Amino acid sequence: MTNDEEPGERRALGDRERAVLALERRSWPGPGAKERAVREQLGLSATRYYQLLNALLDDPRALEHDPVTVNRLRRIRAEKEQRR
Repeated sequence: MTNDEEPGERRALGDRERAVLALERRSWPGPGAKERAVREQLGLSATRYYQLLNALLDDPRALEHDPVTVNRLRRIRAEKEQRR
C-alpha cells in the first residue's frame, strides 16, 4: 500500500498489465505472431508473458478491468486443467 492509498483500496492495473490483457483480446493470424508481438511490444519472453498472464487471471483488478477477456481465459485454463 502506498502512502496515498486508503486502507482496503486497491491500486489500478499498471500499464504492462493492461497491455498483456490488450494482447489477449486480439486475434492472431498465425503461429508465432503473438509471441513476436509480446517480444516487440512488451519486451518479454513468451515464458515470462504467460507467467504474468496466469497471475493476472487470478487478480480481481484484471477481472474488473476486462471481465470478458479474463473470464474467457479462465474458462480455457480450467478446460486445460481438467484434461490433465
